Amino acid sequence: MHIDQLKIKNYRNYHELTLSFQNRVNVILGENAQGKTNLMEAIYVLAMGKSHRTSRDKELIRWDQPFAKVEGNLTNRNGPLHMEVVFSNQGKKVKLNRIEKKRLSDYIGSCNIVMFAPEDLTLVKGSPQIRRRFLDMEMGQIHSIYLYHLSQYHKVLKQRNQWLKDVQQKKVKPNSAMLEVMTDQLLQSAAHVITKRYAFLEKLQLWAEPIHHEISRGKEHLKVVYAPSCNVSEEMDLSTMMIALKEEYSRVEERELQRGTTLIGPHRDDLTFYVNERNIQTYGSQGQQRTTALSLKLAEIELIKEKTGEYPILLLDDVLSELDDYRQTHLLNTIKGKVQTFVTTTSVDGLDHEMLREAETFYVEEGSIQQKG
Repeated sequence: MHIDQLKIKNYRNYHELTLSFQNRVNVILGENAQGKTNLMEAIYVLAMGKSHRTSRDKELIRWDQPFAKVEGNLTNRNGPLHMEVVFSNQGKKVKLNRIEKKRLSDYIGSCNIVMFAPEDLTLVKGSPQIRRRFLDMEMGQIHSIYLYHLSQYHKVLKQRNQWLKDVQQKKVKPNSAMLEVMTDQLLQSAAHVITKRYAFLEKLQLWAEPIHHEISRGKEHLKVVYAPSCNVSEEMDLSTMMIALKEEYSRVEERELQRGTTLIGPHRDDLTFYVNERNIQTYGSQGQQRTTALSLKLAEIELIKEKTGEYPILLLDDVLSELDDYRQTHLLNTIKGKVQTFVTTTSVDGLDHEMLREAETFYVEEGSIQQKG
């Protein structure tokens, strides 16, 4: 899987841009605030139909313009592919080979992508929201049915939370029948989301553990554990999970009515990381936490290859300078010759690797890009 050509119009600080890429490493070089990350975001948007930096699509549209467009010509295992995303005041449209897709879940997965940015180094130490987003982004690309159930879950969750809030504020009267209907709808989607997360993490663990063991020079063993917000487990099948969730929602019902919000479910779940059986979120060094984050990203690449039959595109947004020489070299050696990679950096000084010396280089300045040579 690789991008051959990218076209951008009225996107962030870019007016109009057409770039051609090689199926190897492409270095995006420039000072801060010139548009490097905007370009990486545009590639991400092309693959995912949404930004990883904002949930407000209007922020992607260049100032005083009616729309923004990102389109690309790609090549995957099935041959040429054209993808297109348009944002306007009327909403968002996505197209595959010029044909509009009504559902984003029918679009995502056509181009698989792995993003590695400085904030991903806080995957271990950061908030549970970061870890849930990590799960949802990767699972959504390789399991369209997961995206469907996750979307249904958040739709019902929003309605349920609003009703609970209205009850708390005495805008509506408590209605046990109404709450039961919404809870039954919620737990059905929740059960699908949780069981699929367990299955995904089992696969991810198989890839991440040996990668981590190698990066740590054979000294450390990594374990990734799903941490649900209620009493469920990976041994449960779907029907057992639904029964367990029903009991759990009944258990917290009074507290939810008092608090005005849904207290348990996939939106409250988390991940825990253990290195040599110690919780590194609490006891790990910064080096161990960064090794874990790097191991998970490299495991994502291999897992996507296993599931789809081809490697994803890799975006390294200003992250190489955040890694020490050993981890940096391990990352570049692992992806060499396998993955089309985009690297942003303010300088290539200190980034001494054969793969970078052979890379295509693009210079960014104030929303304008020039290709070296």
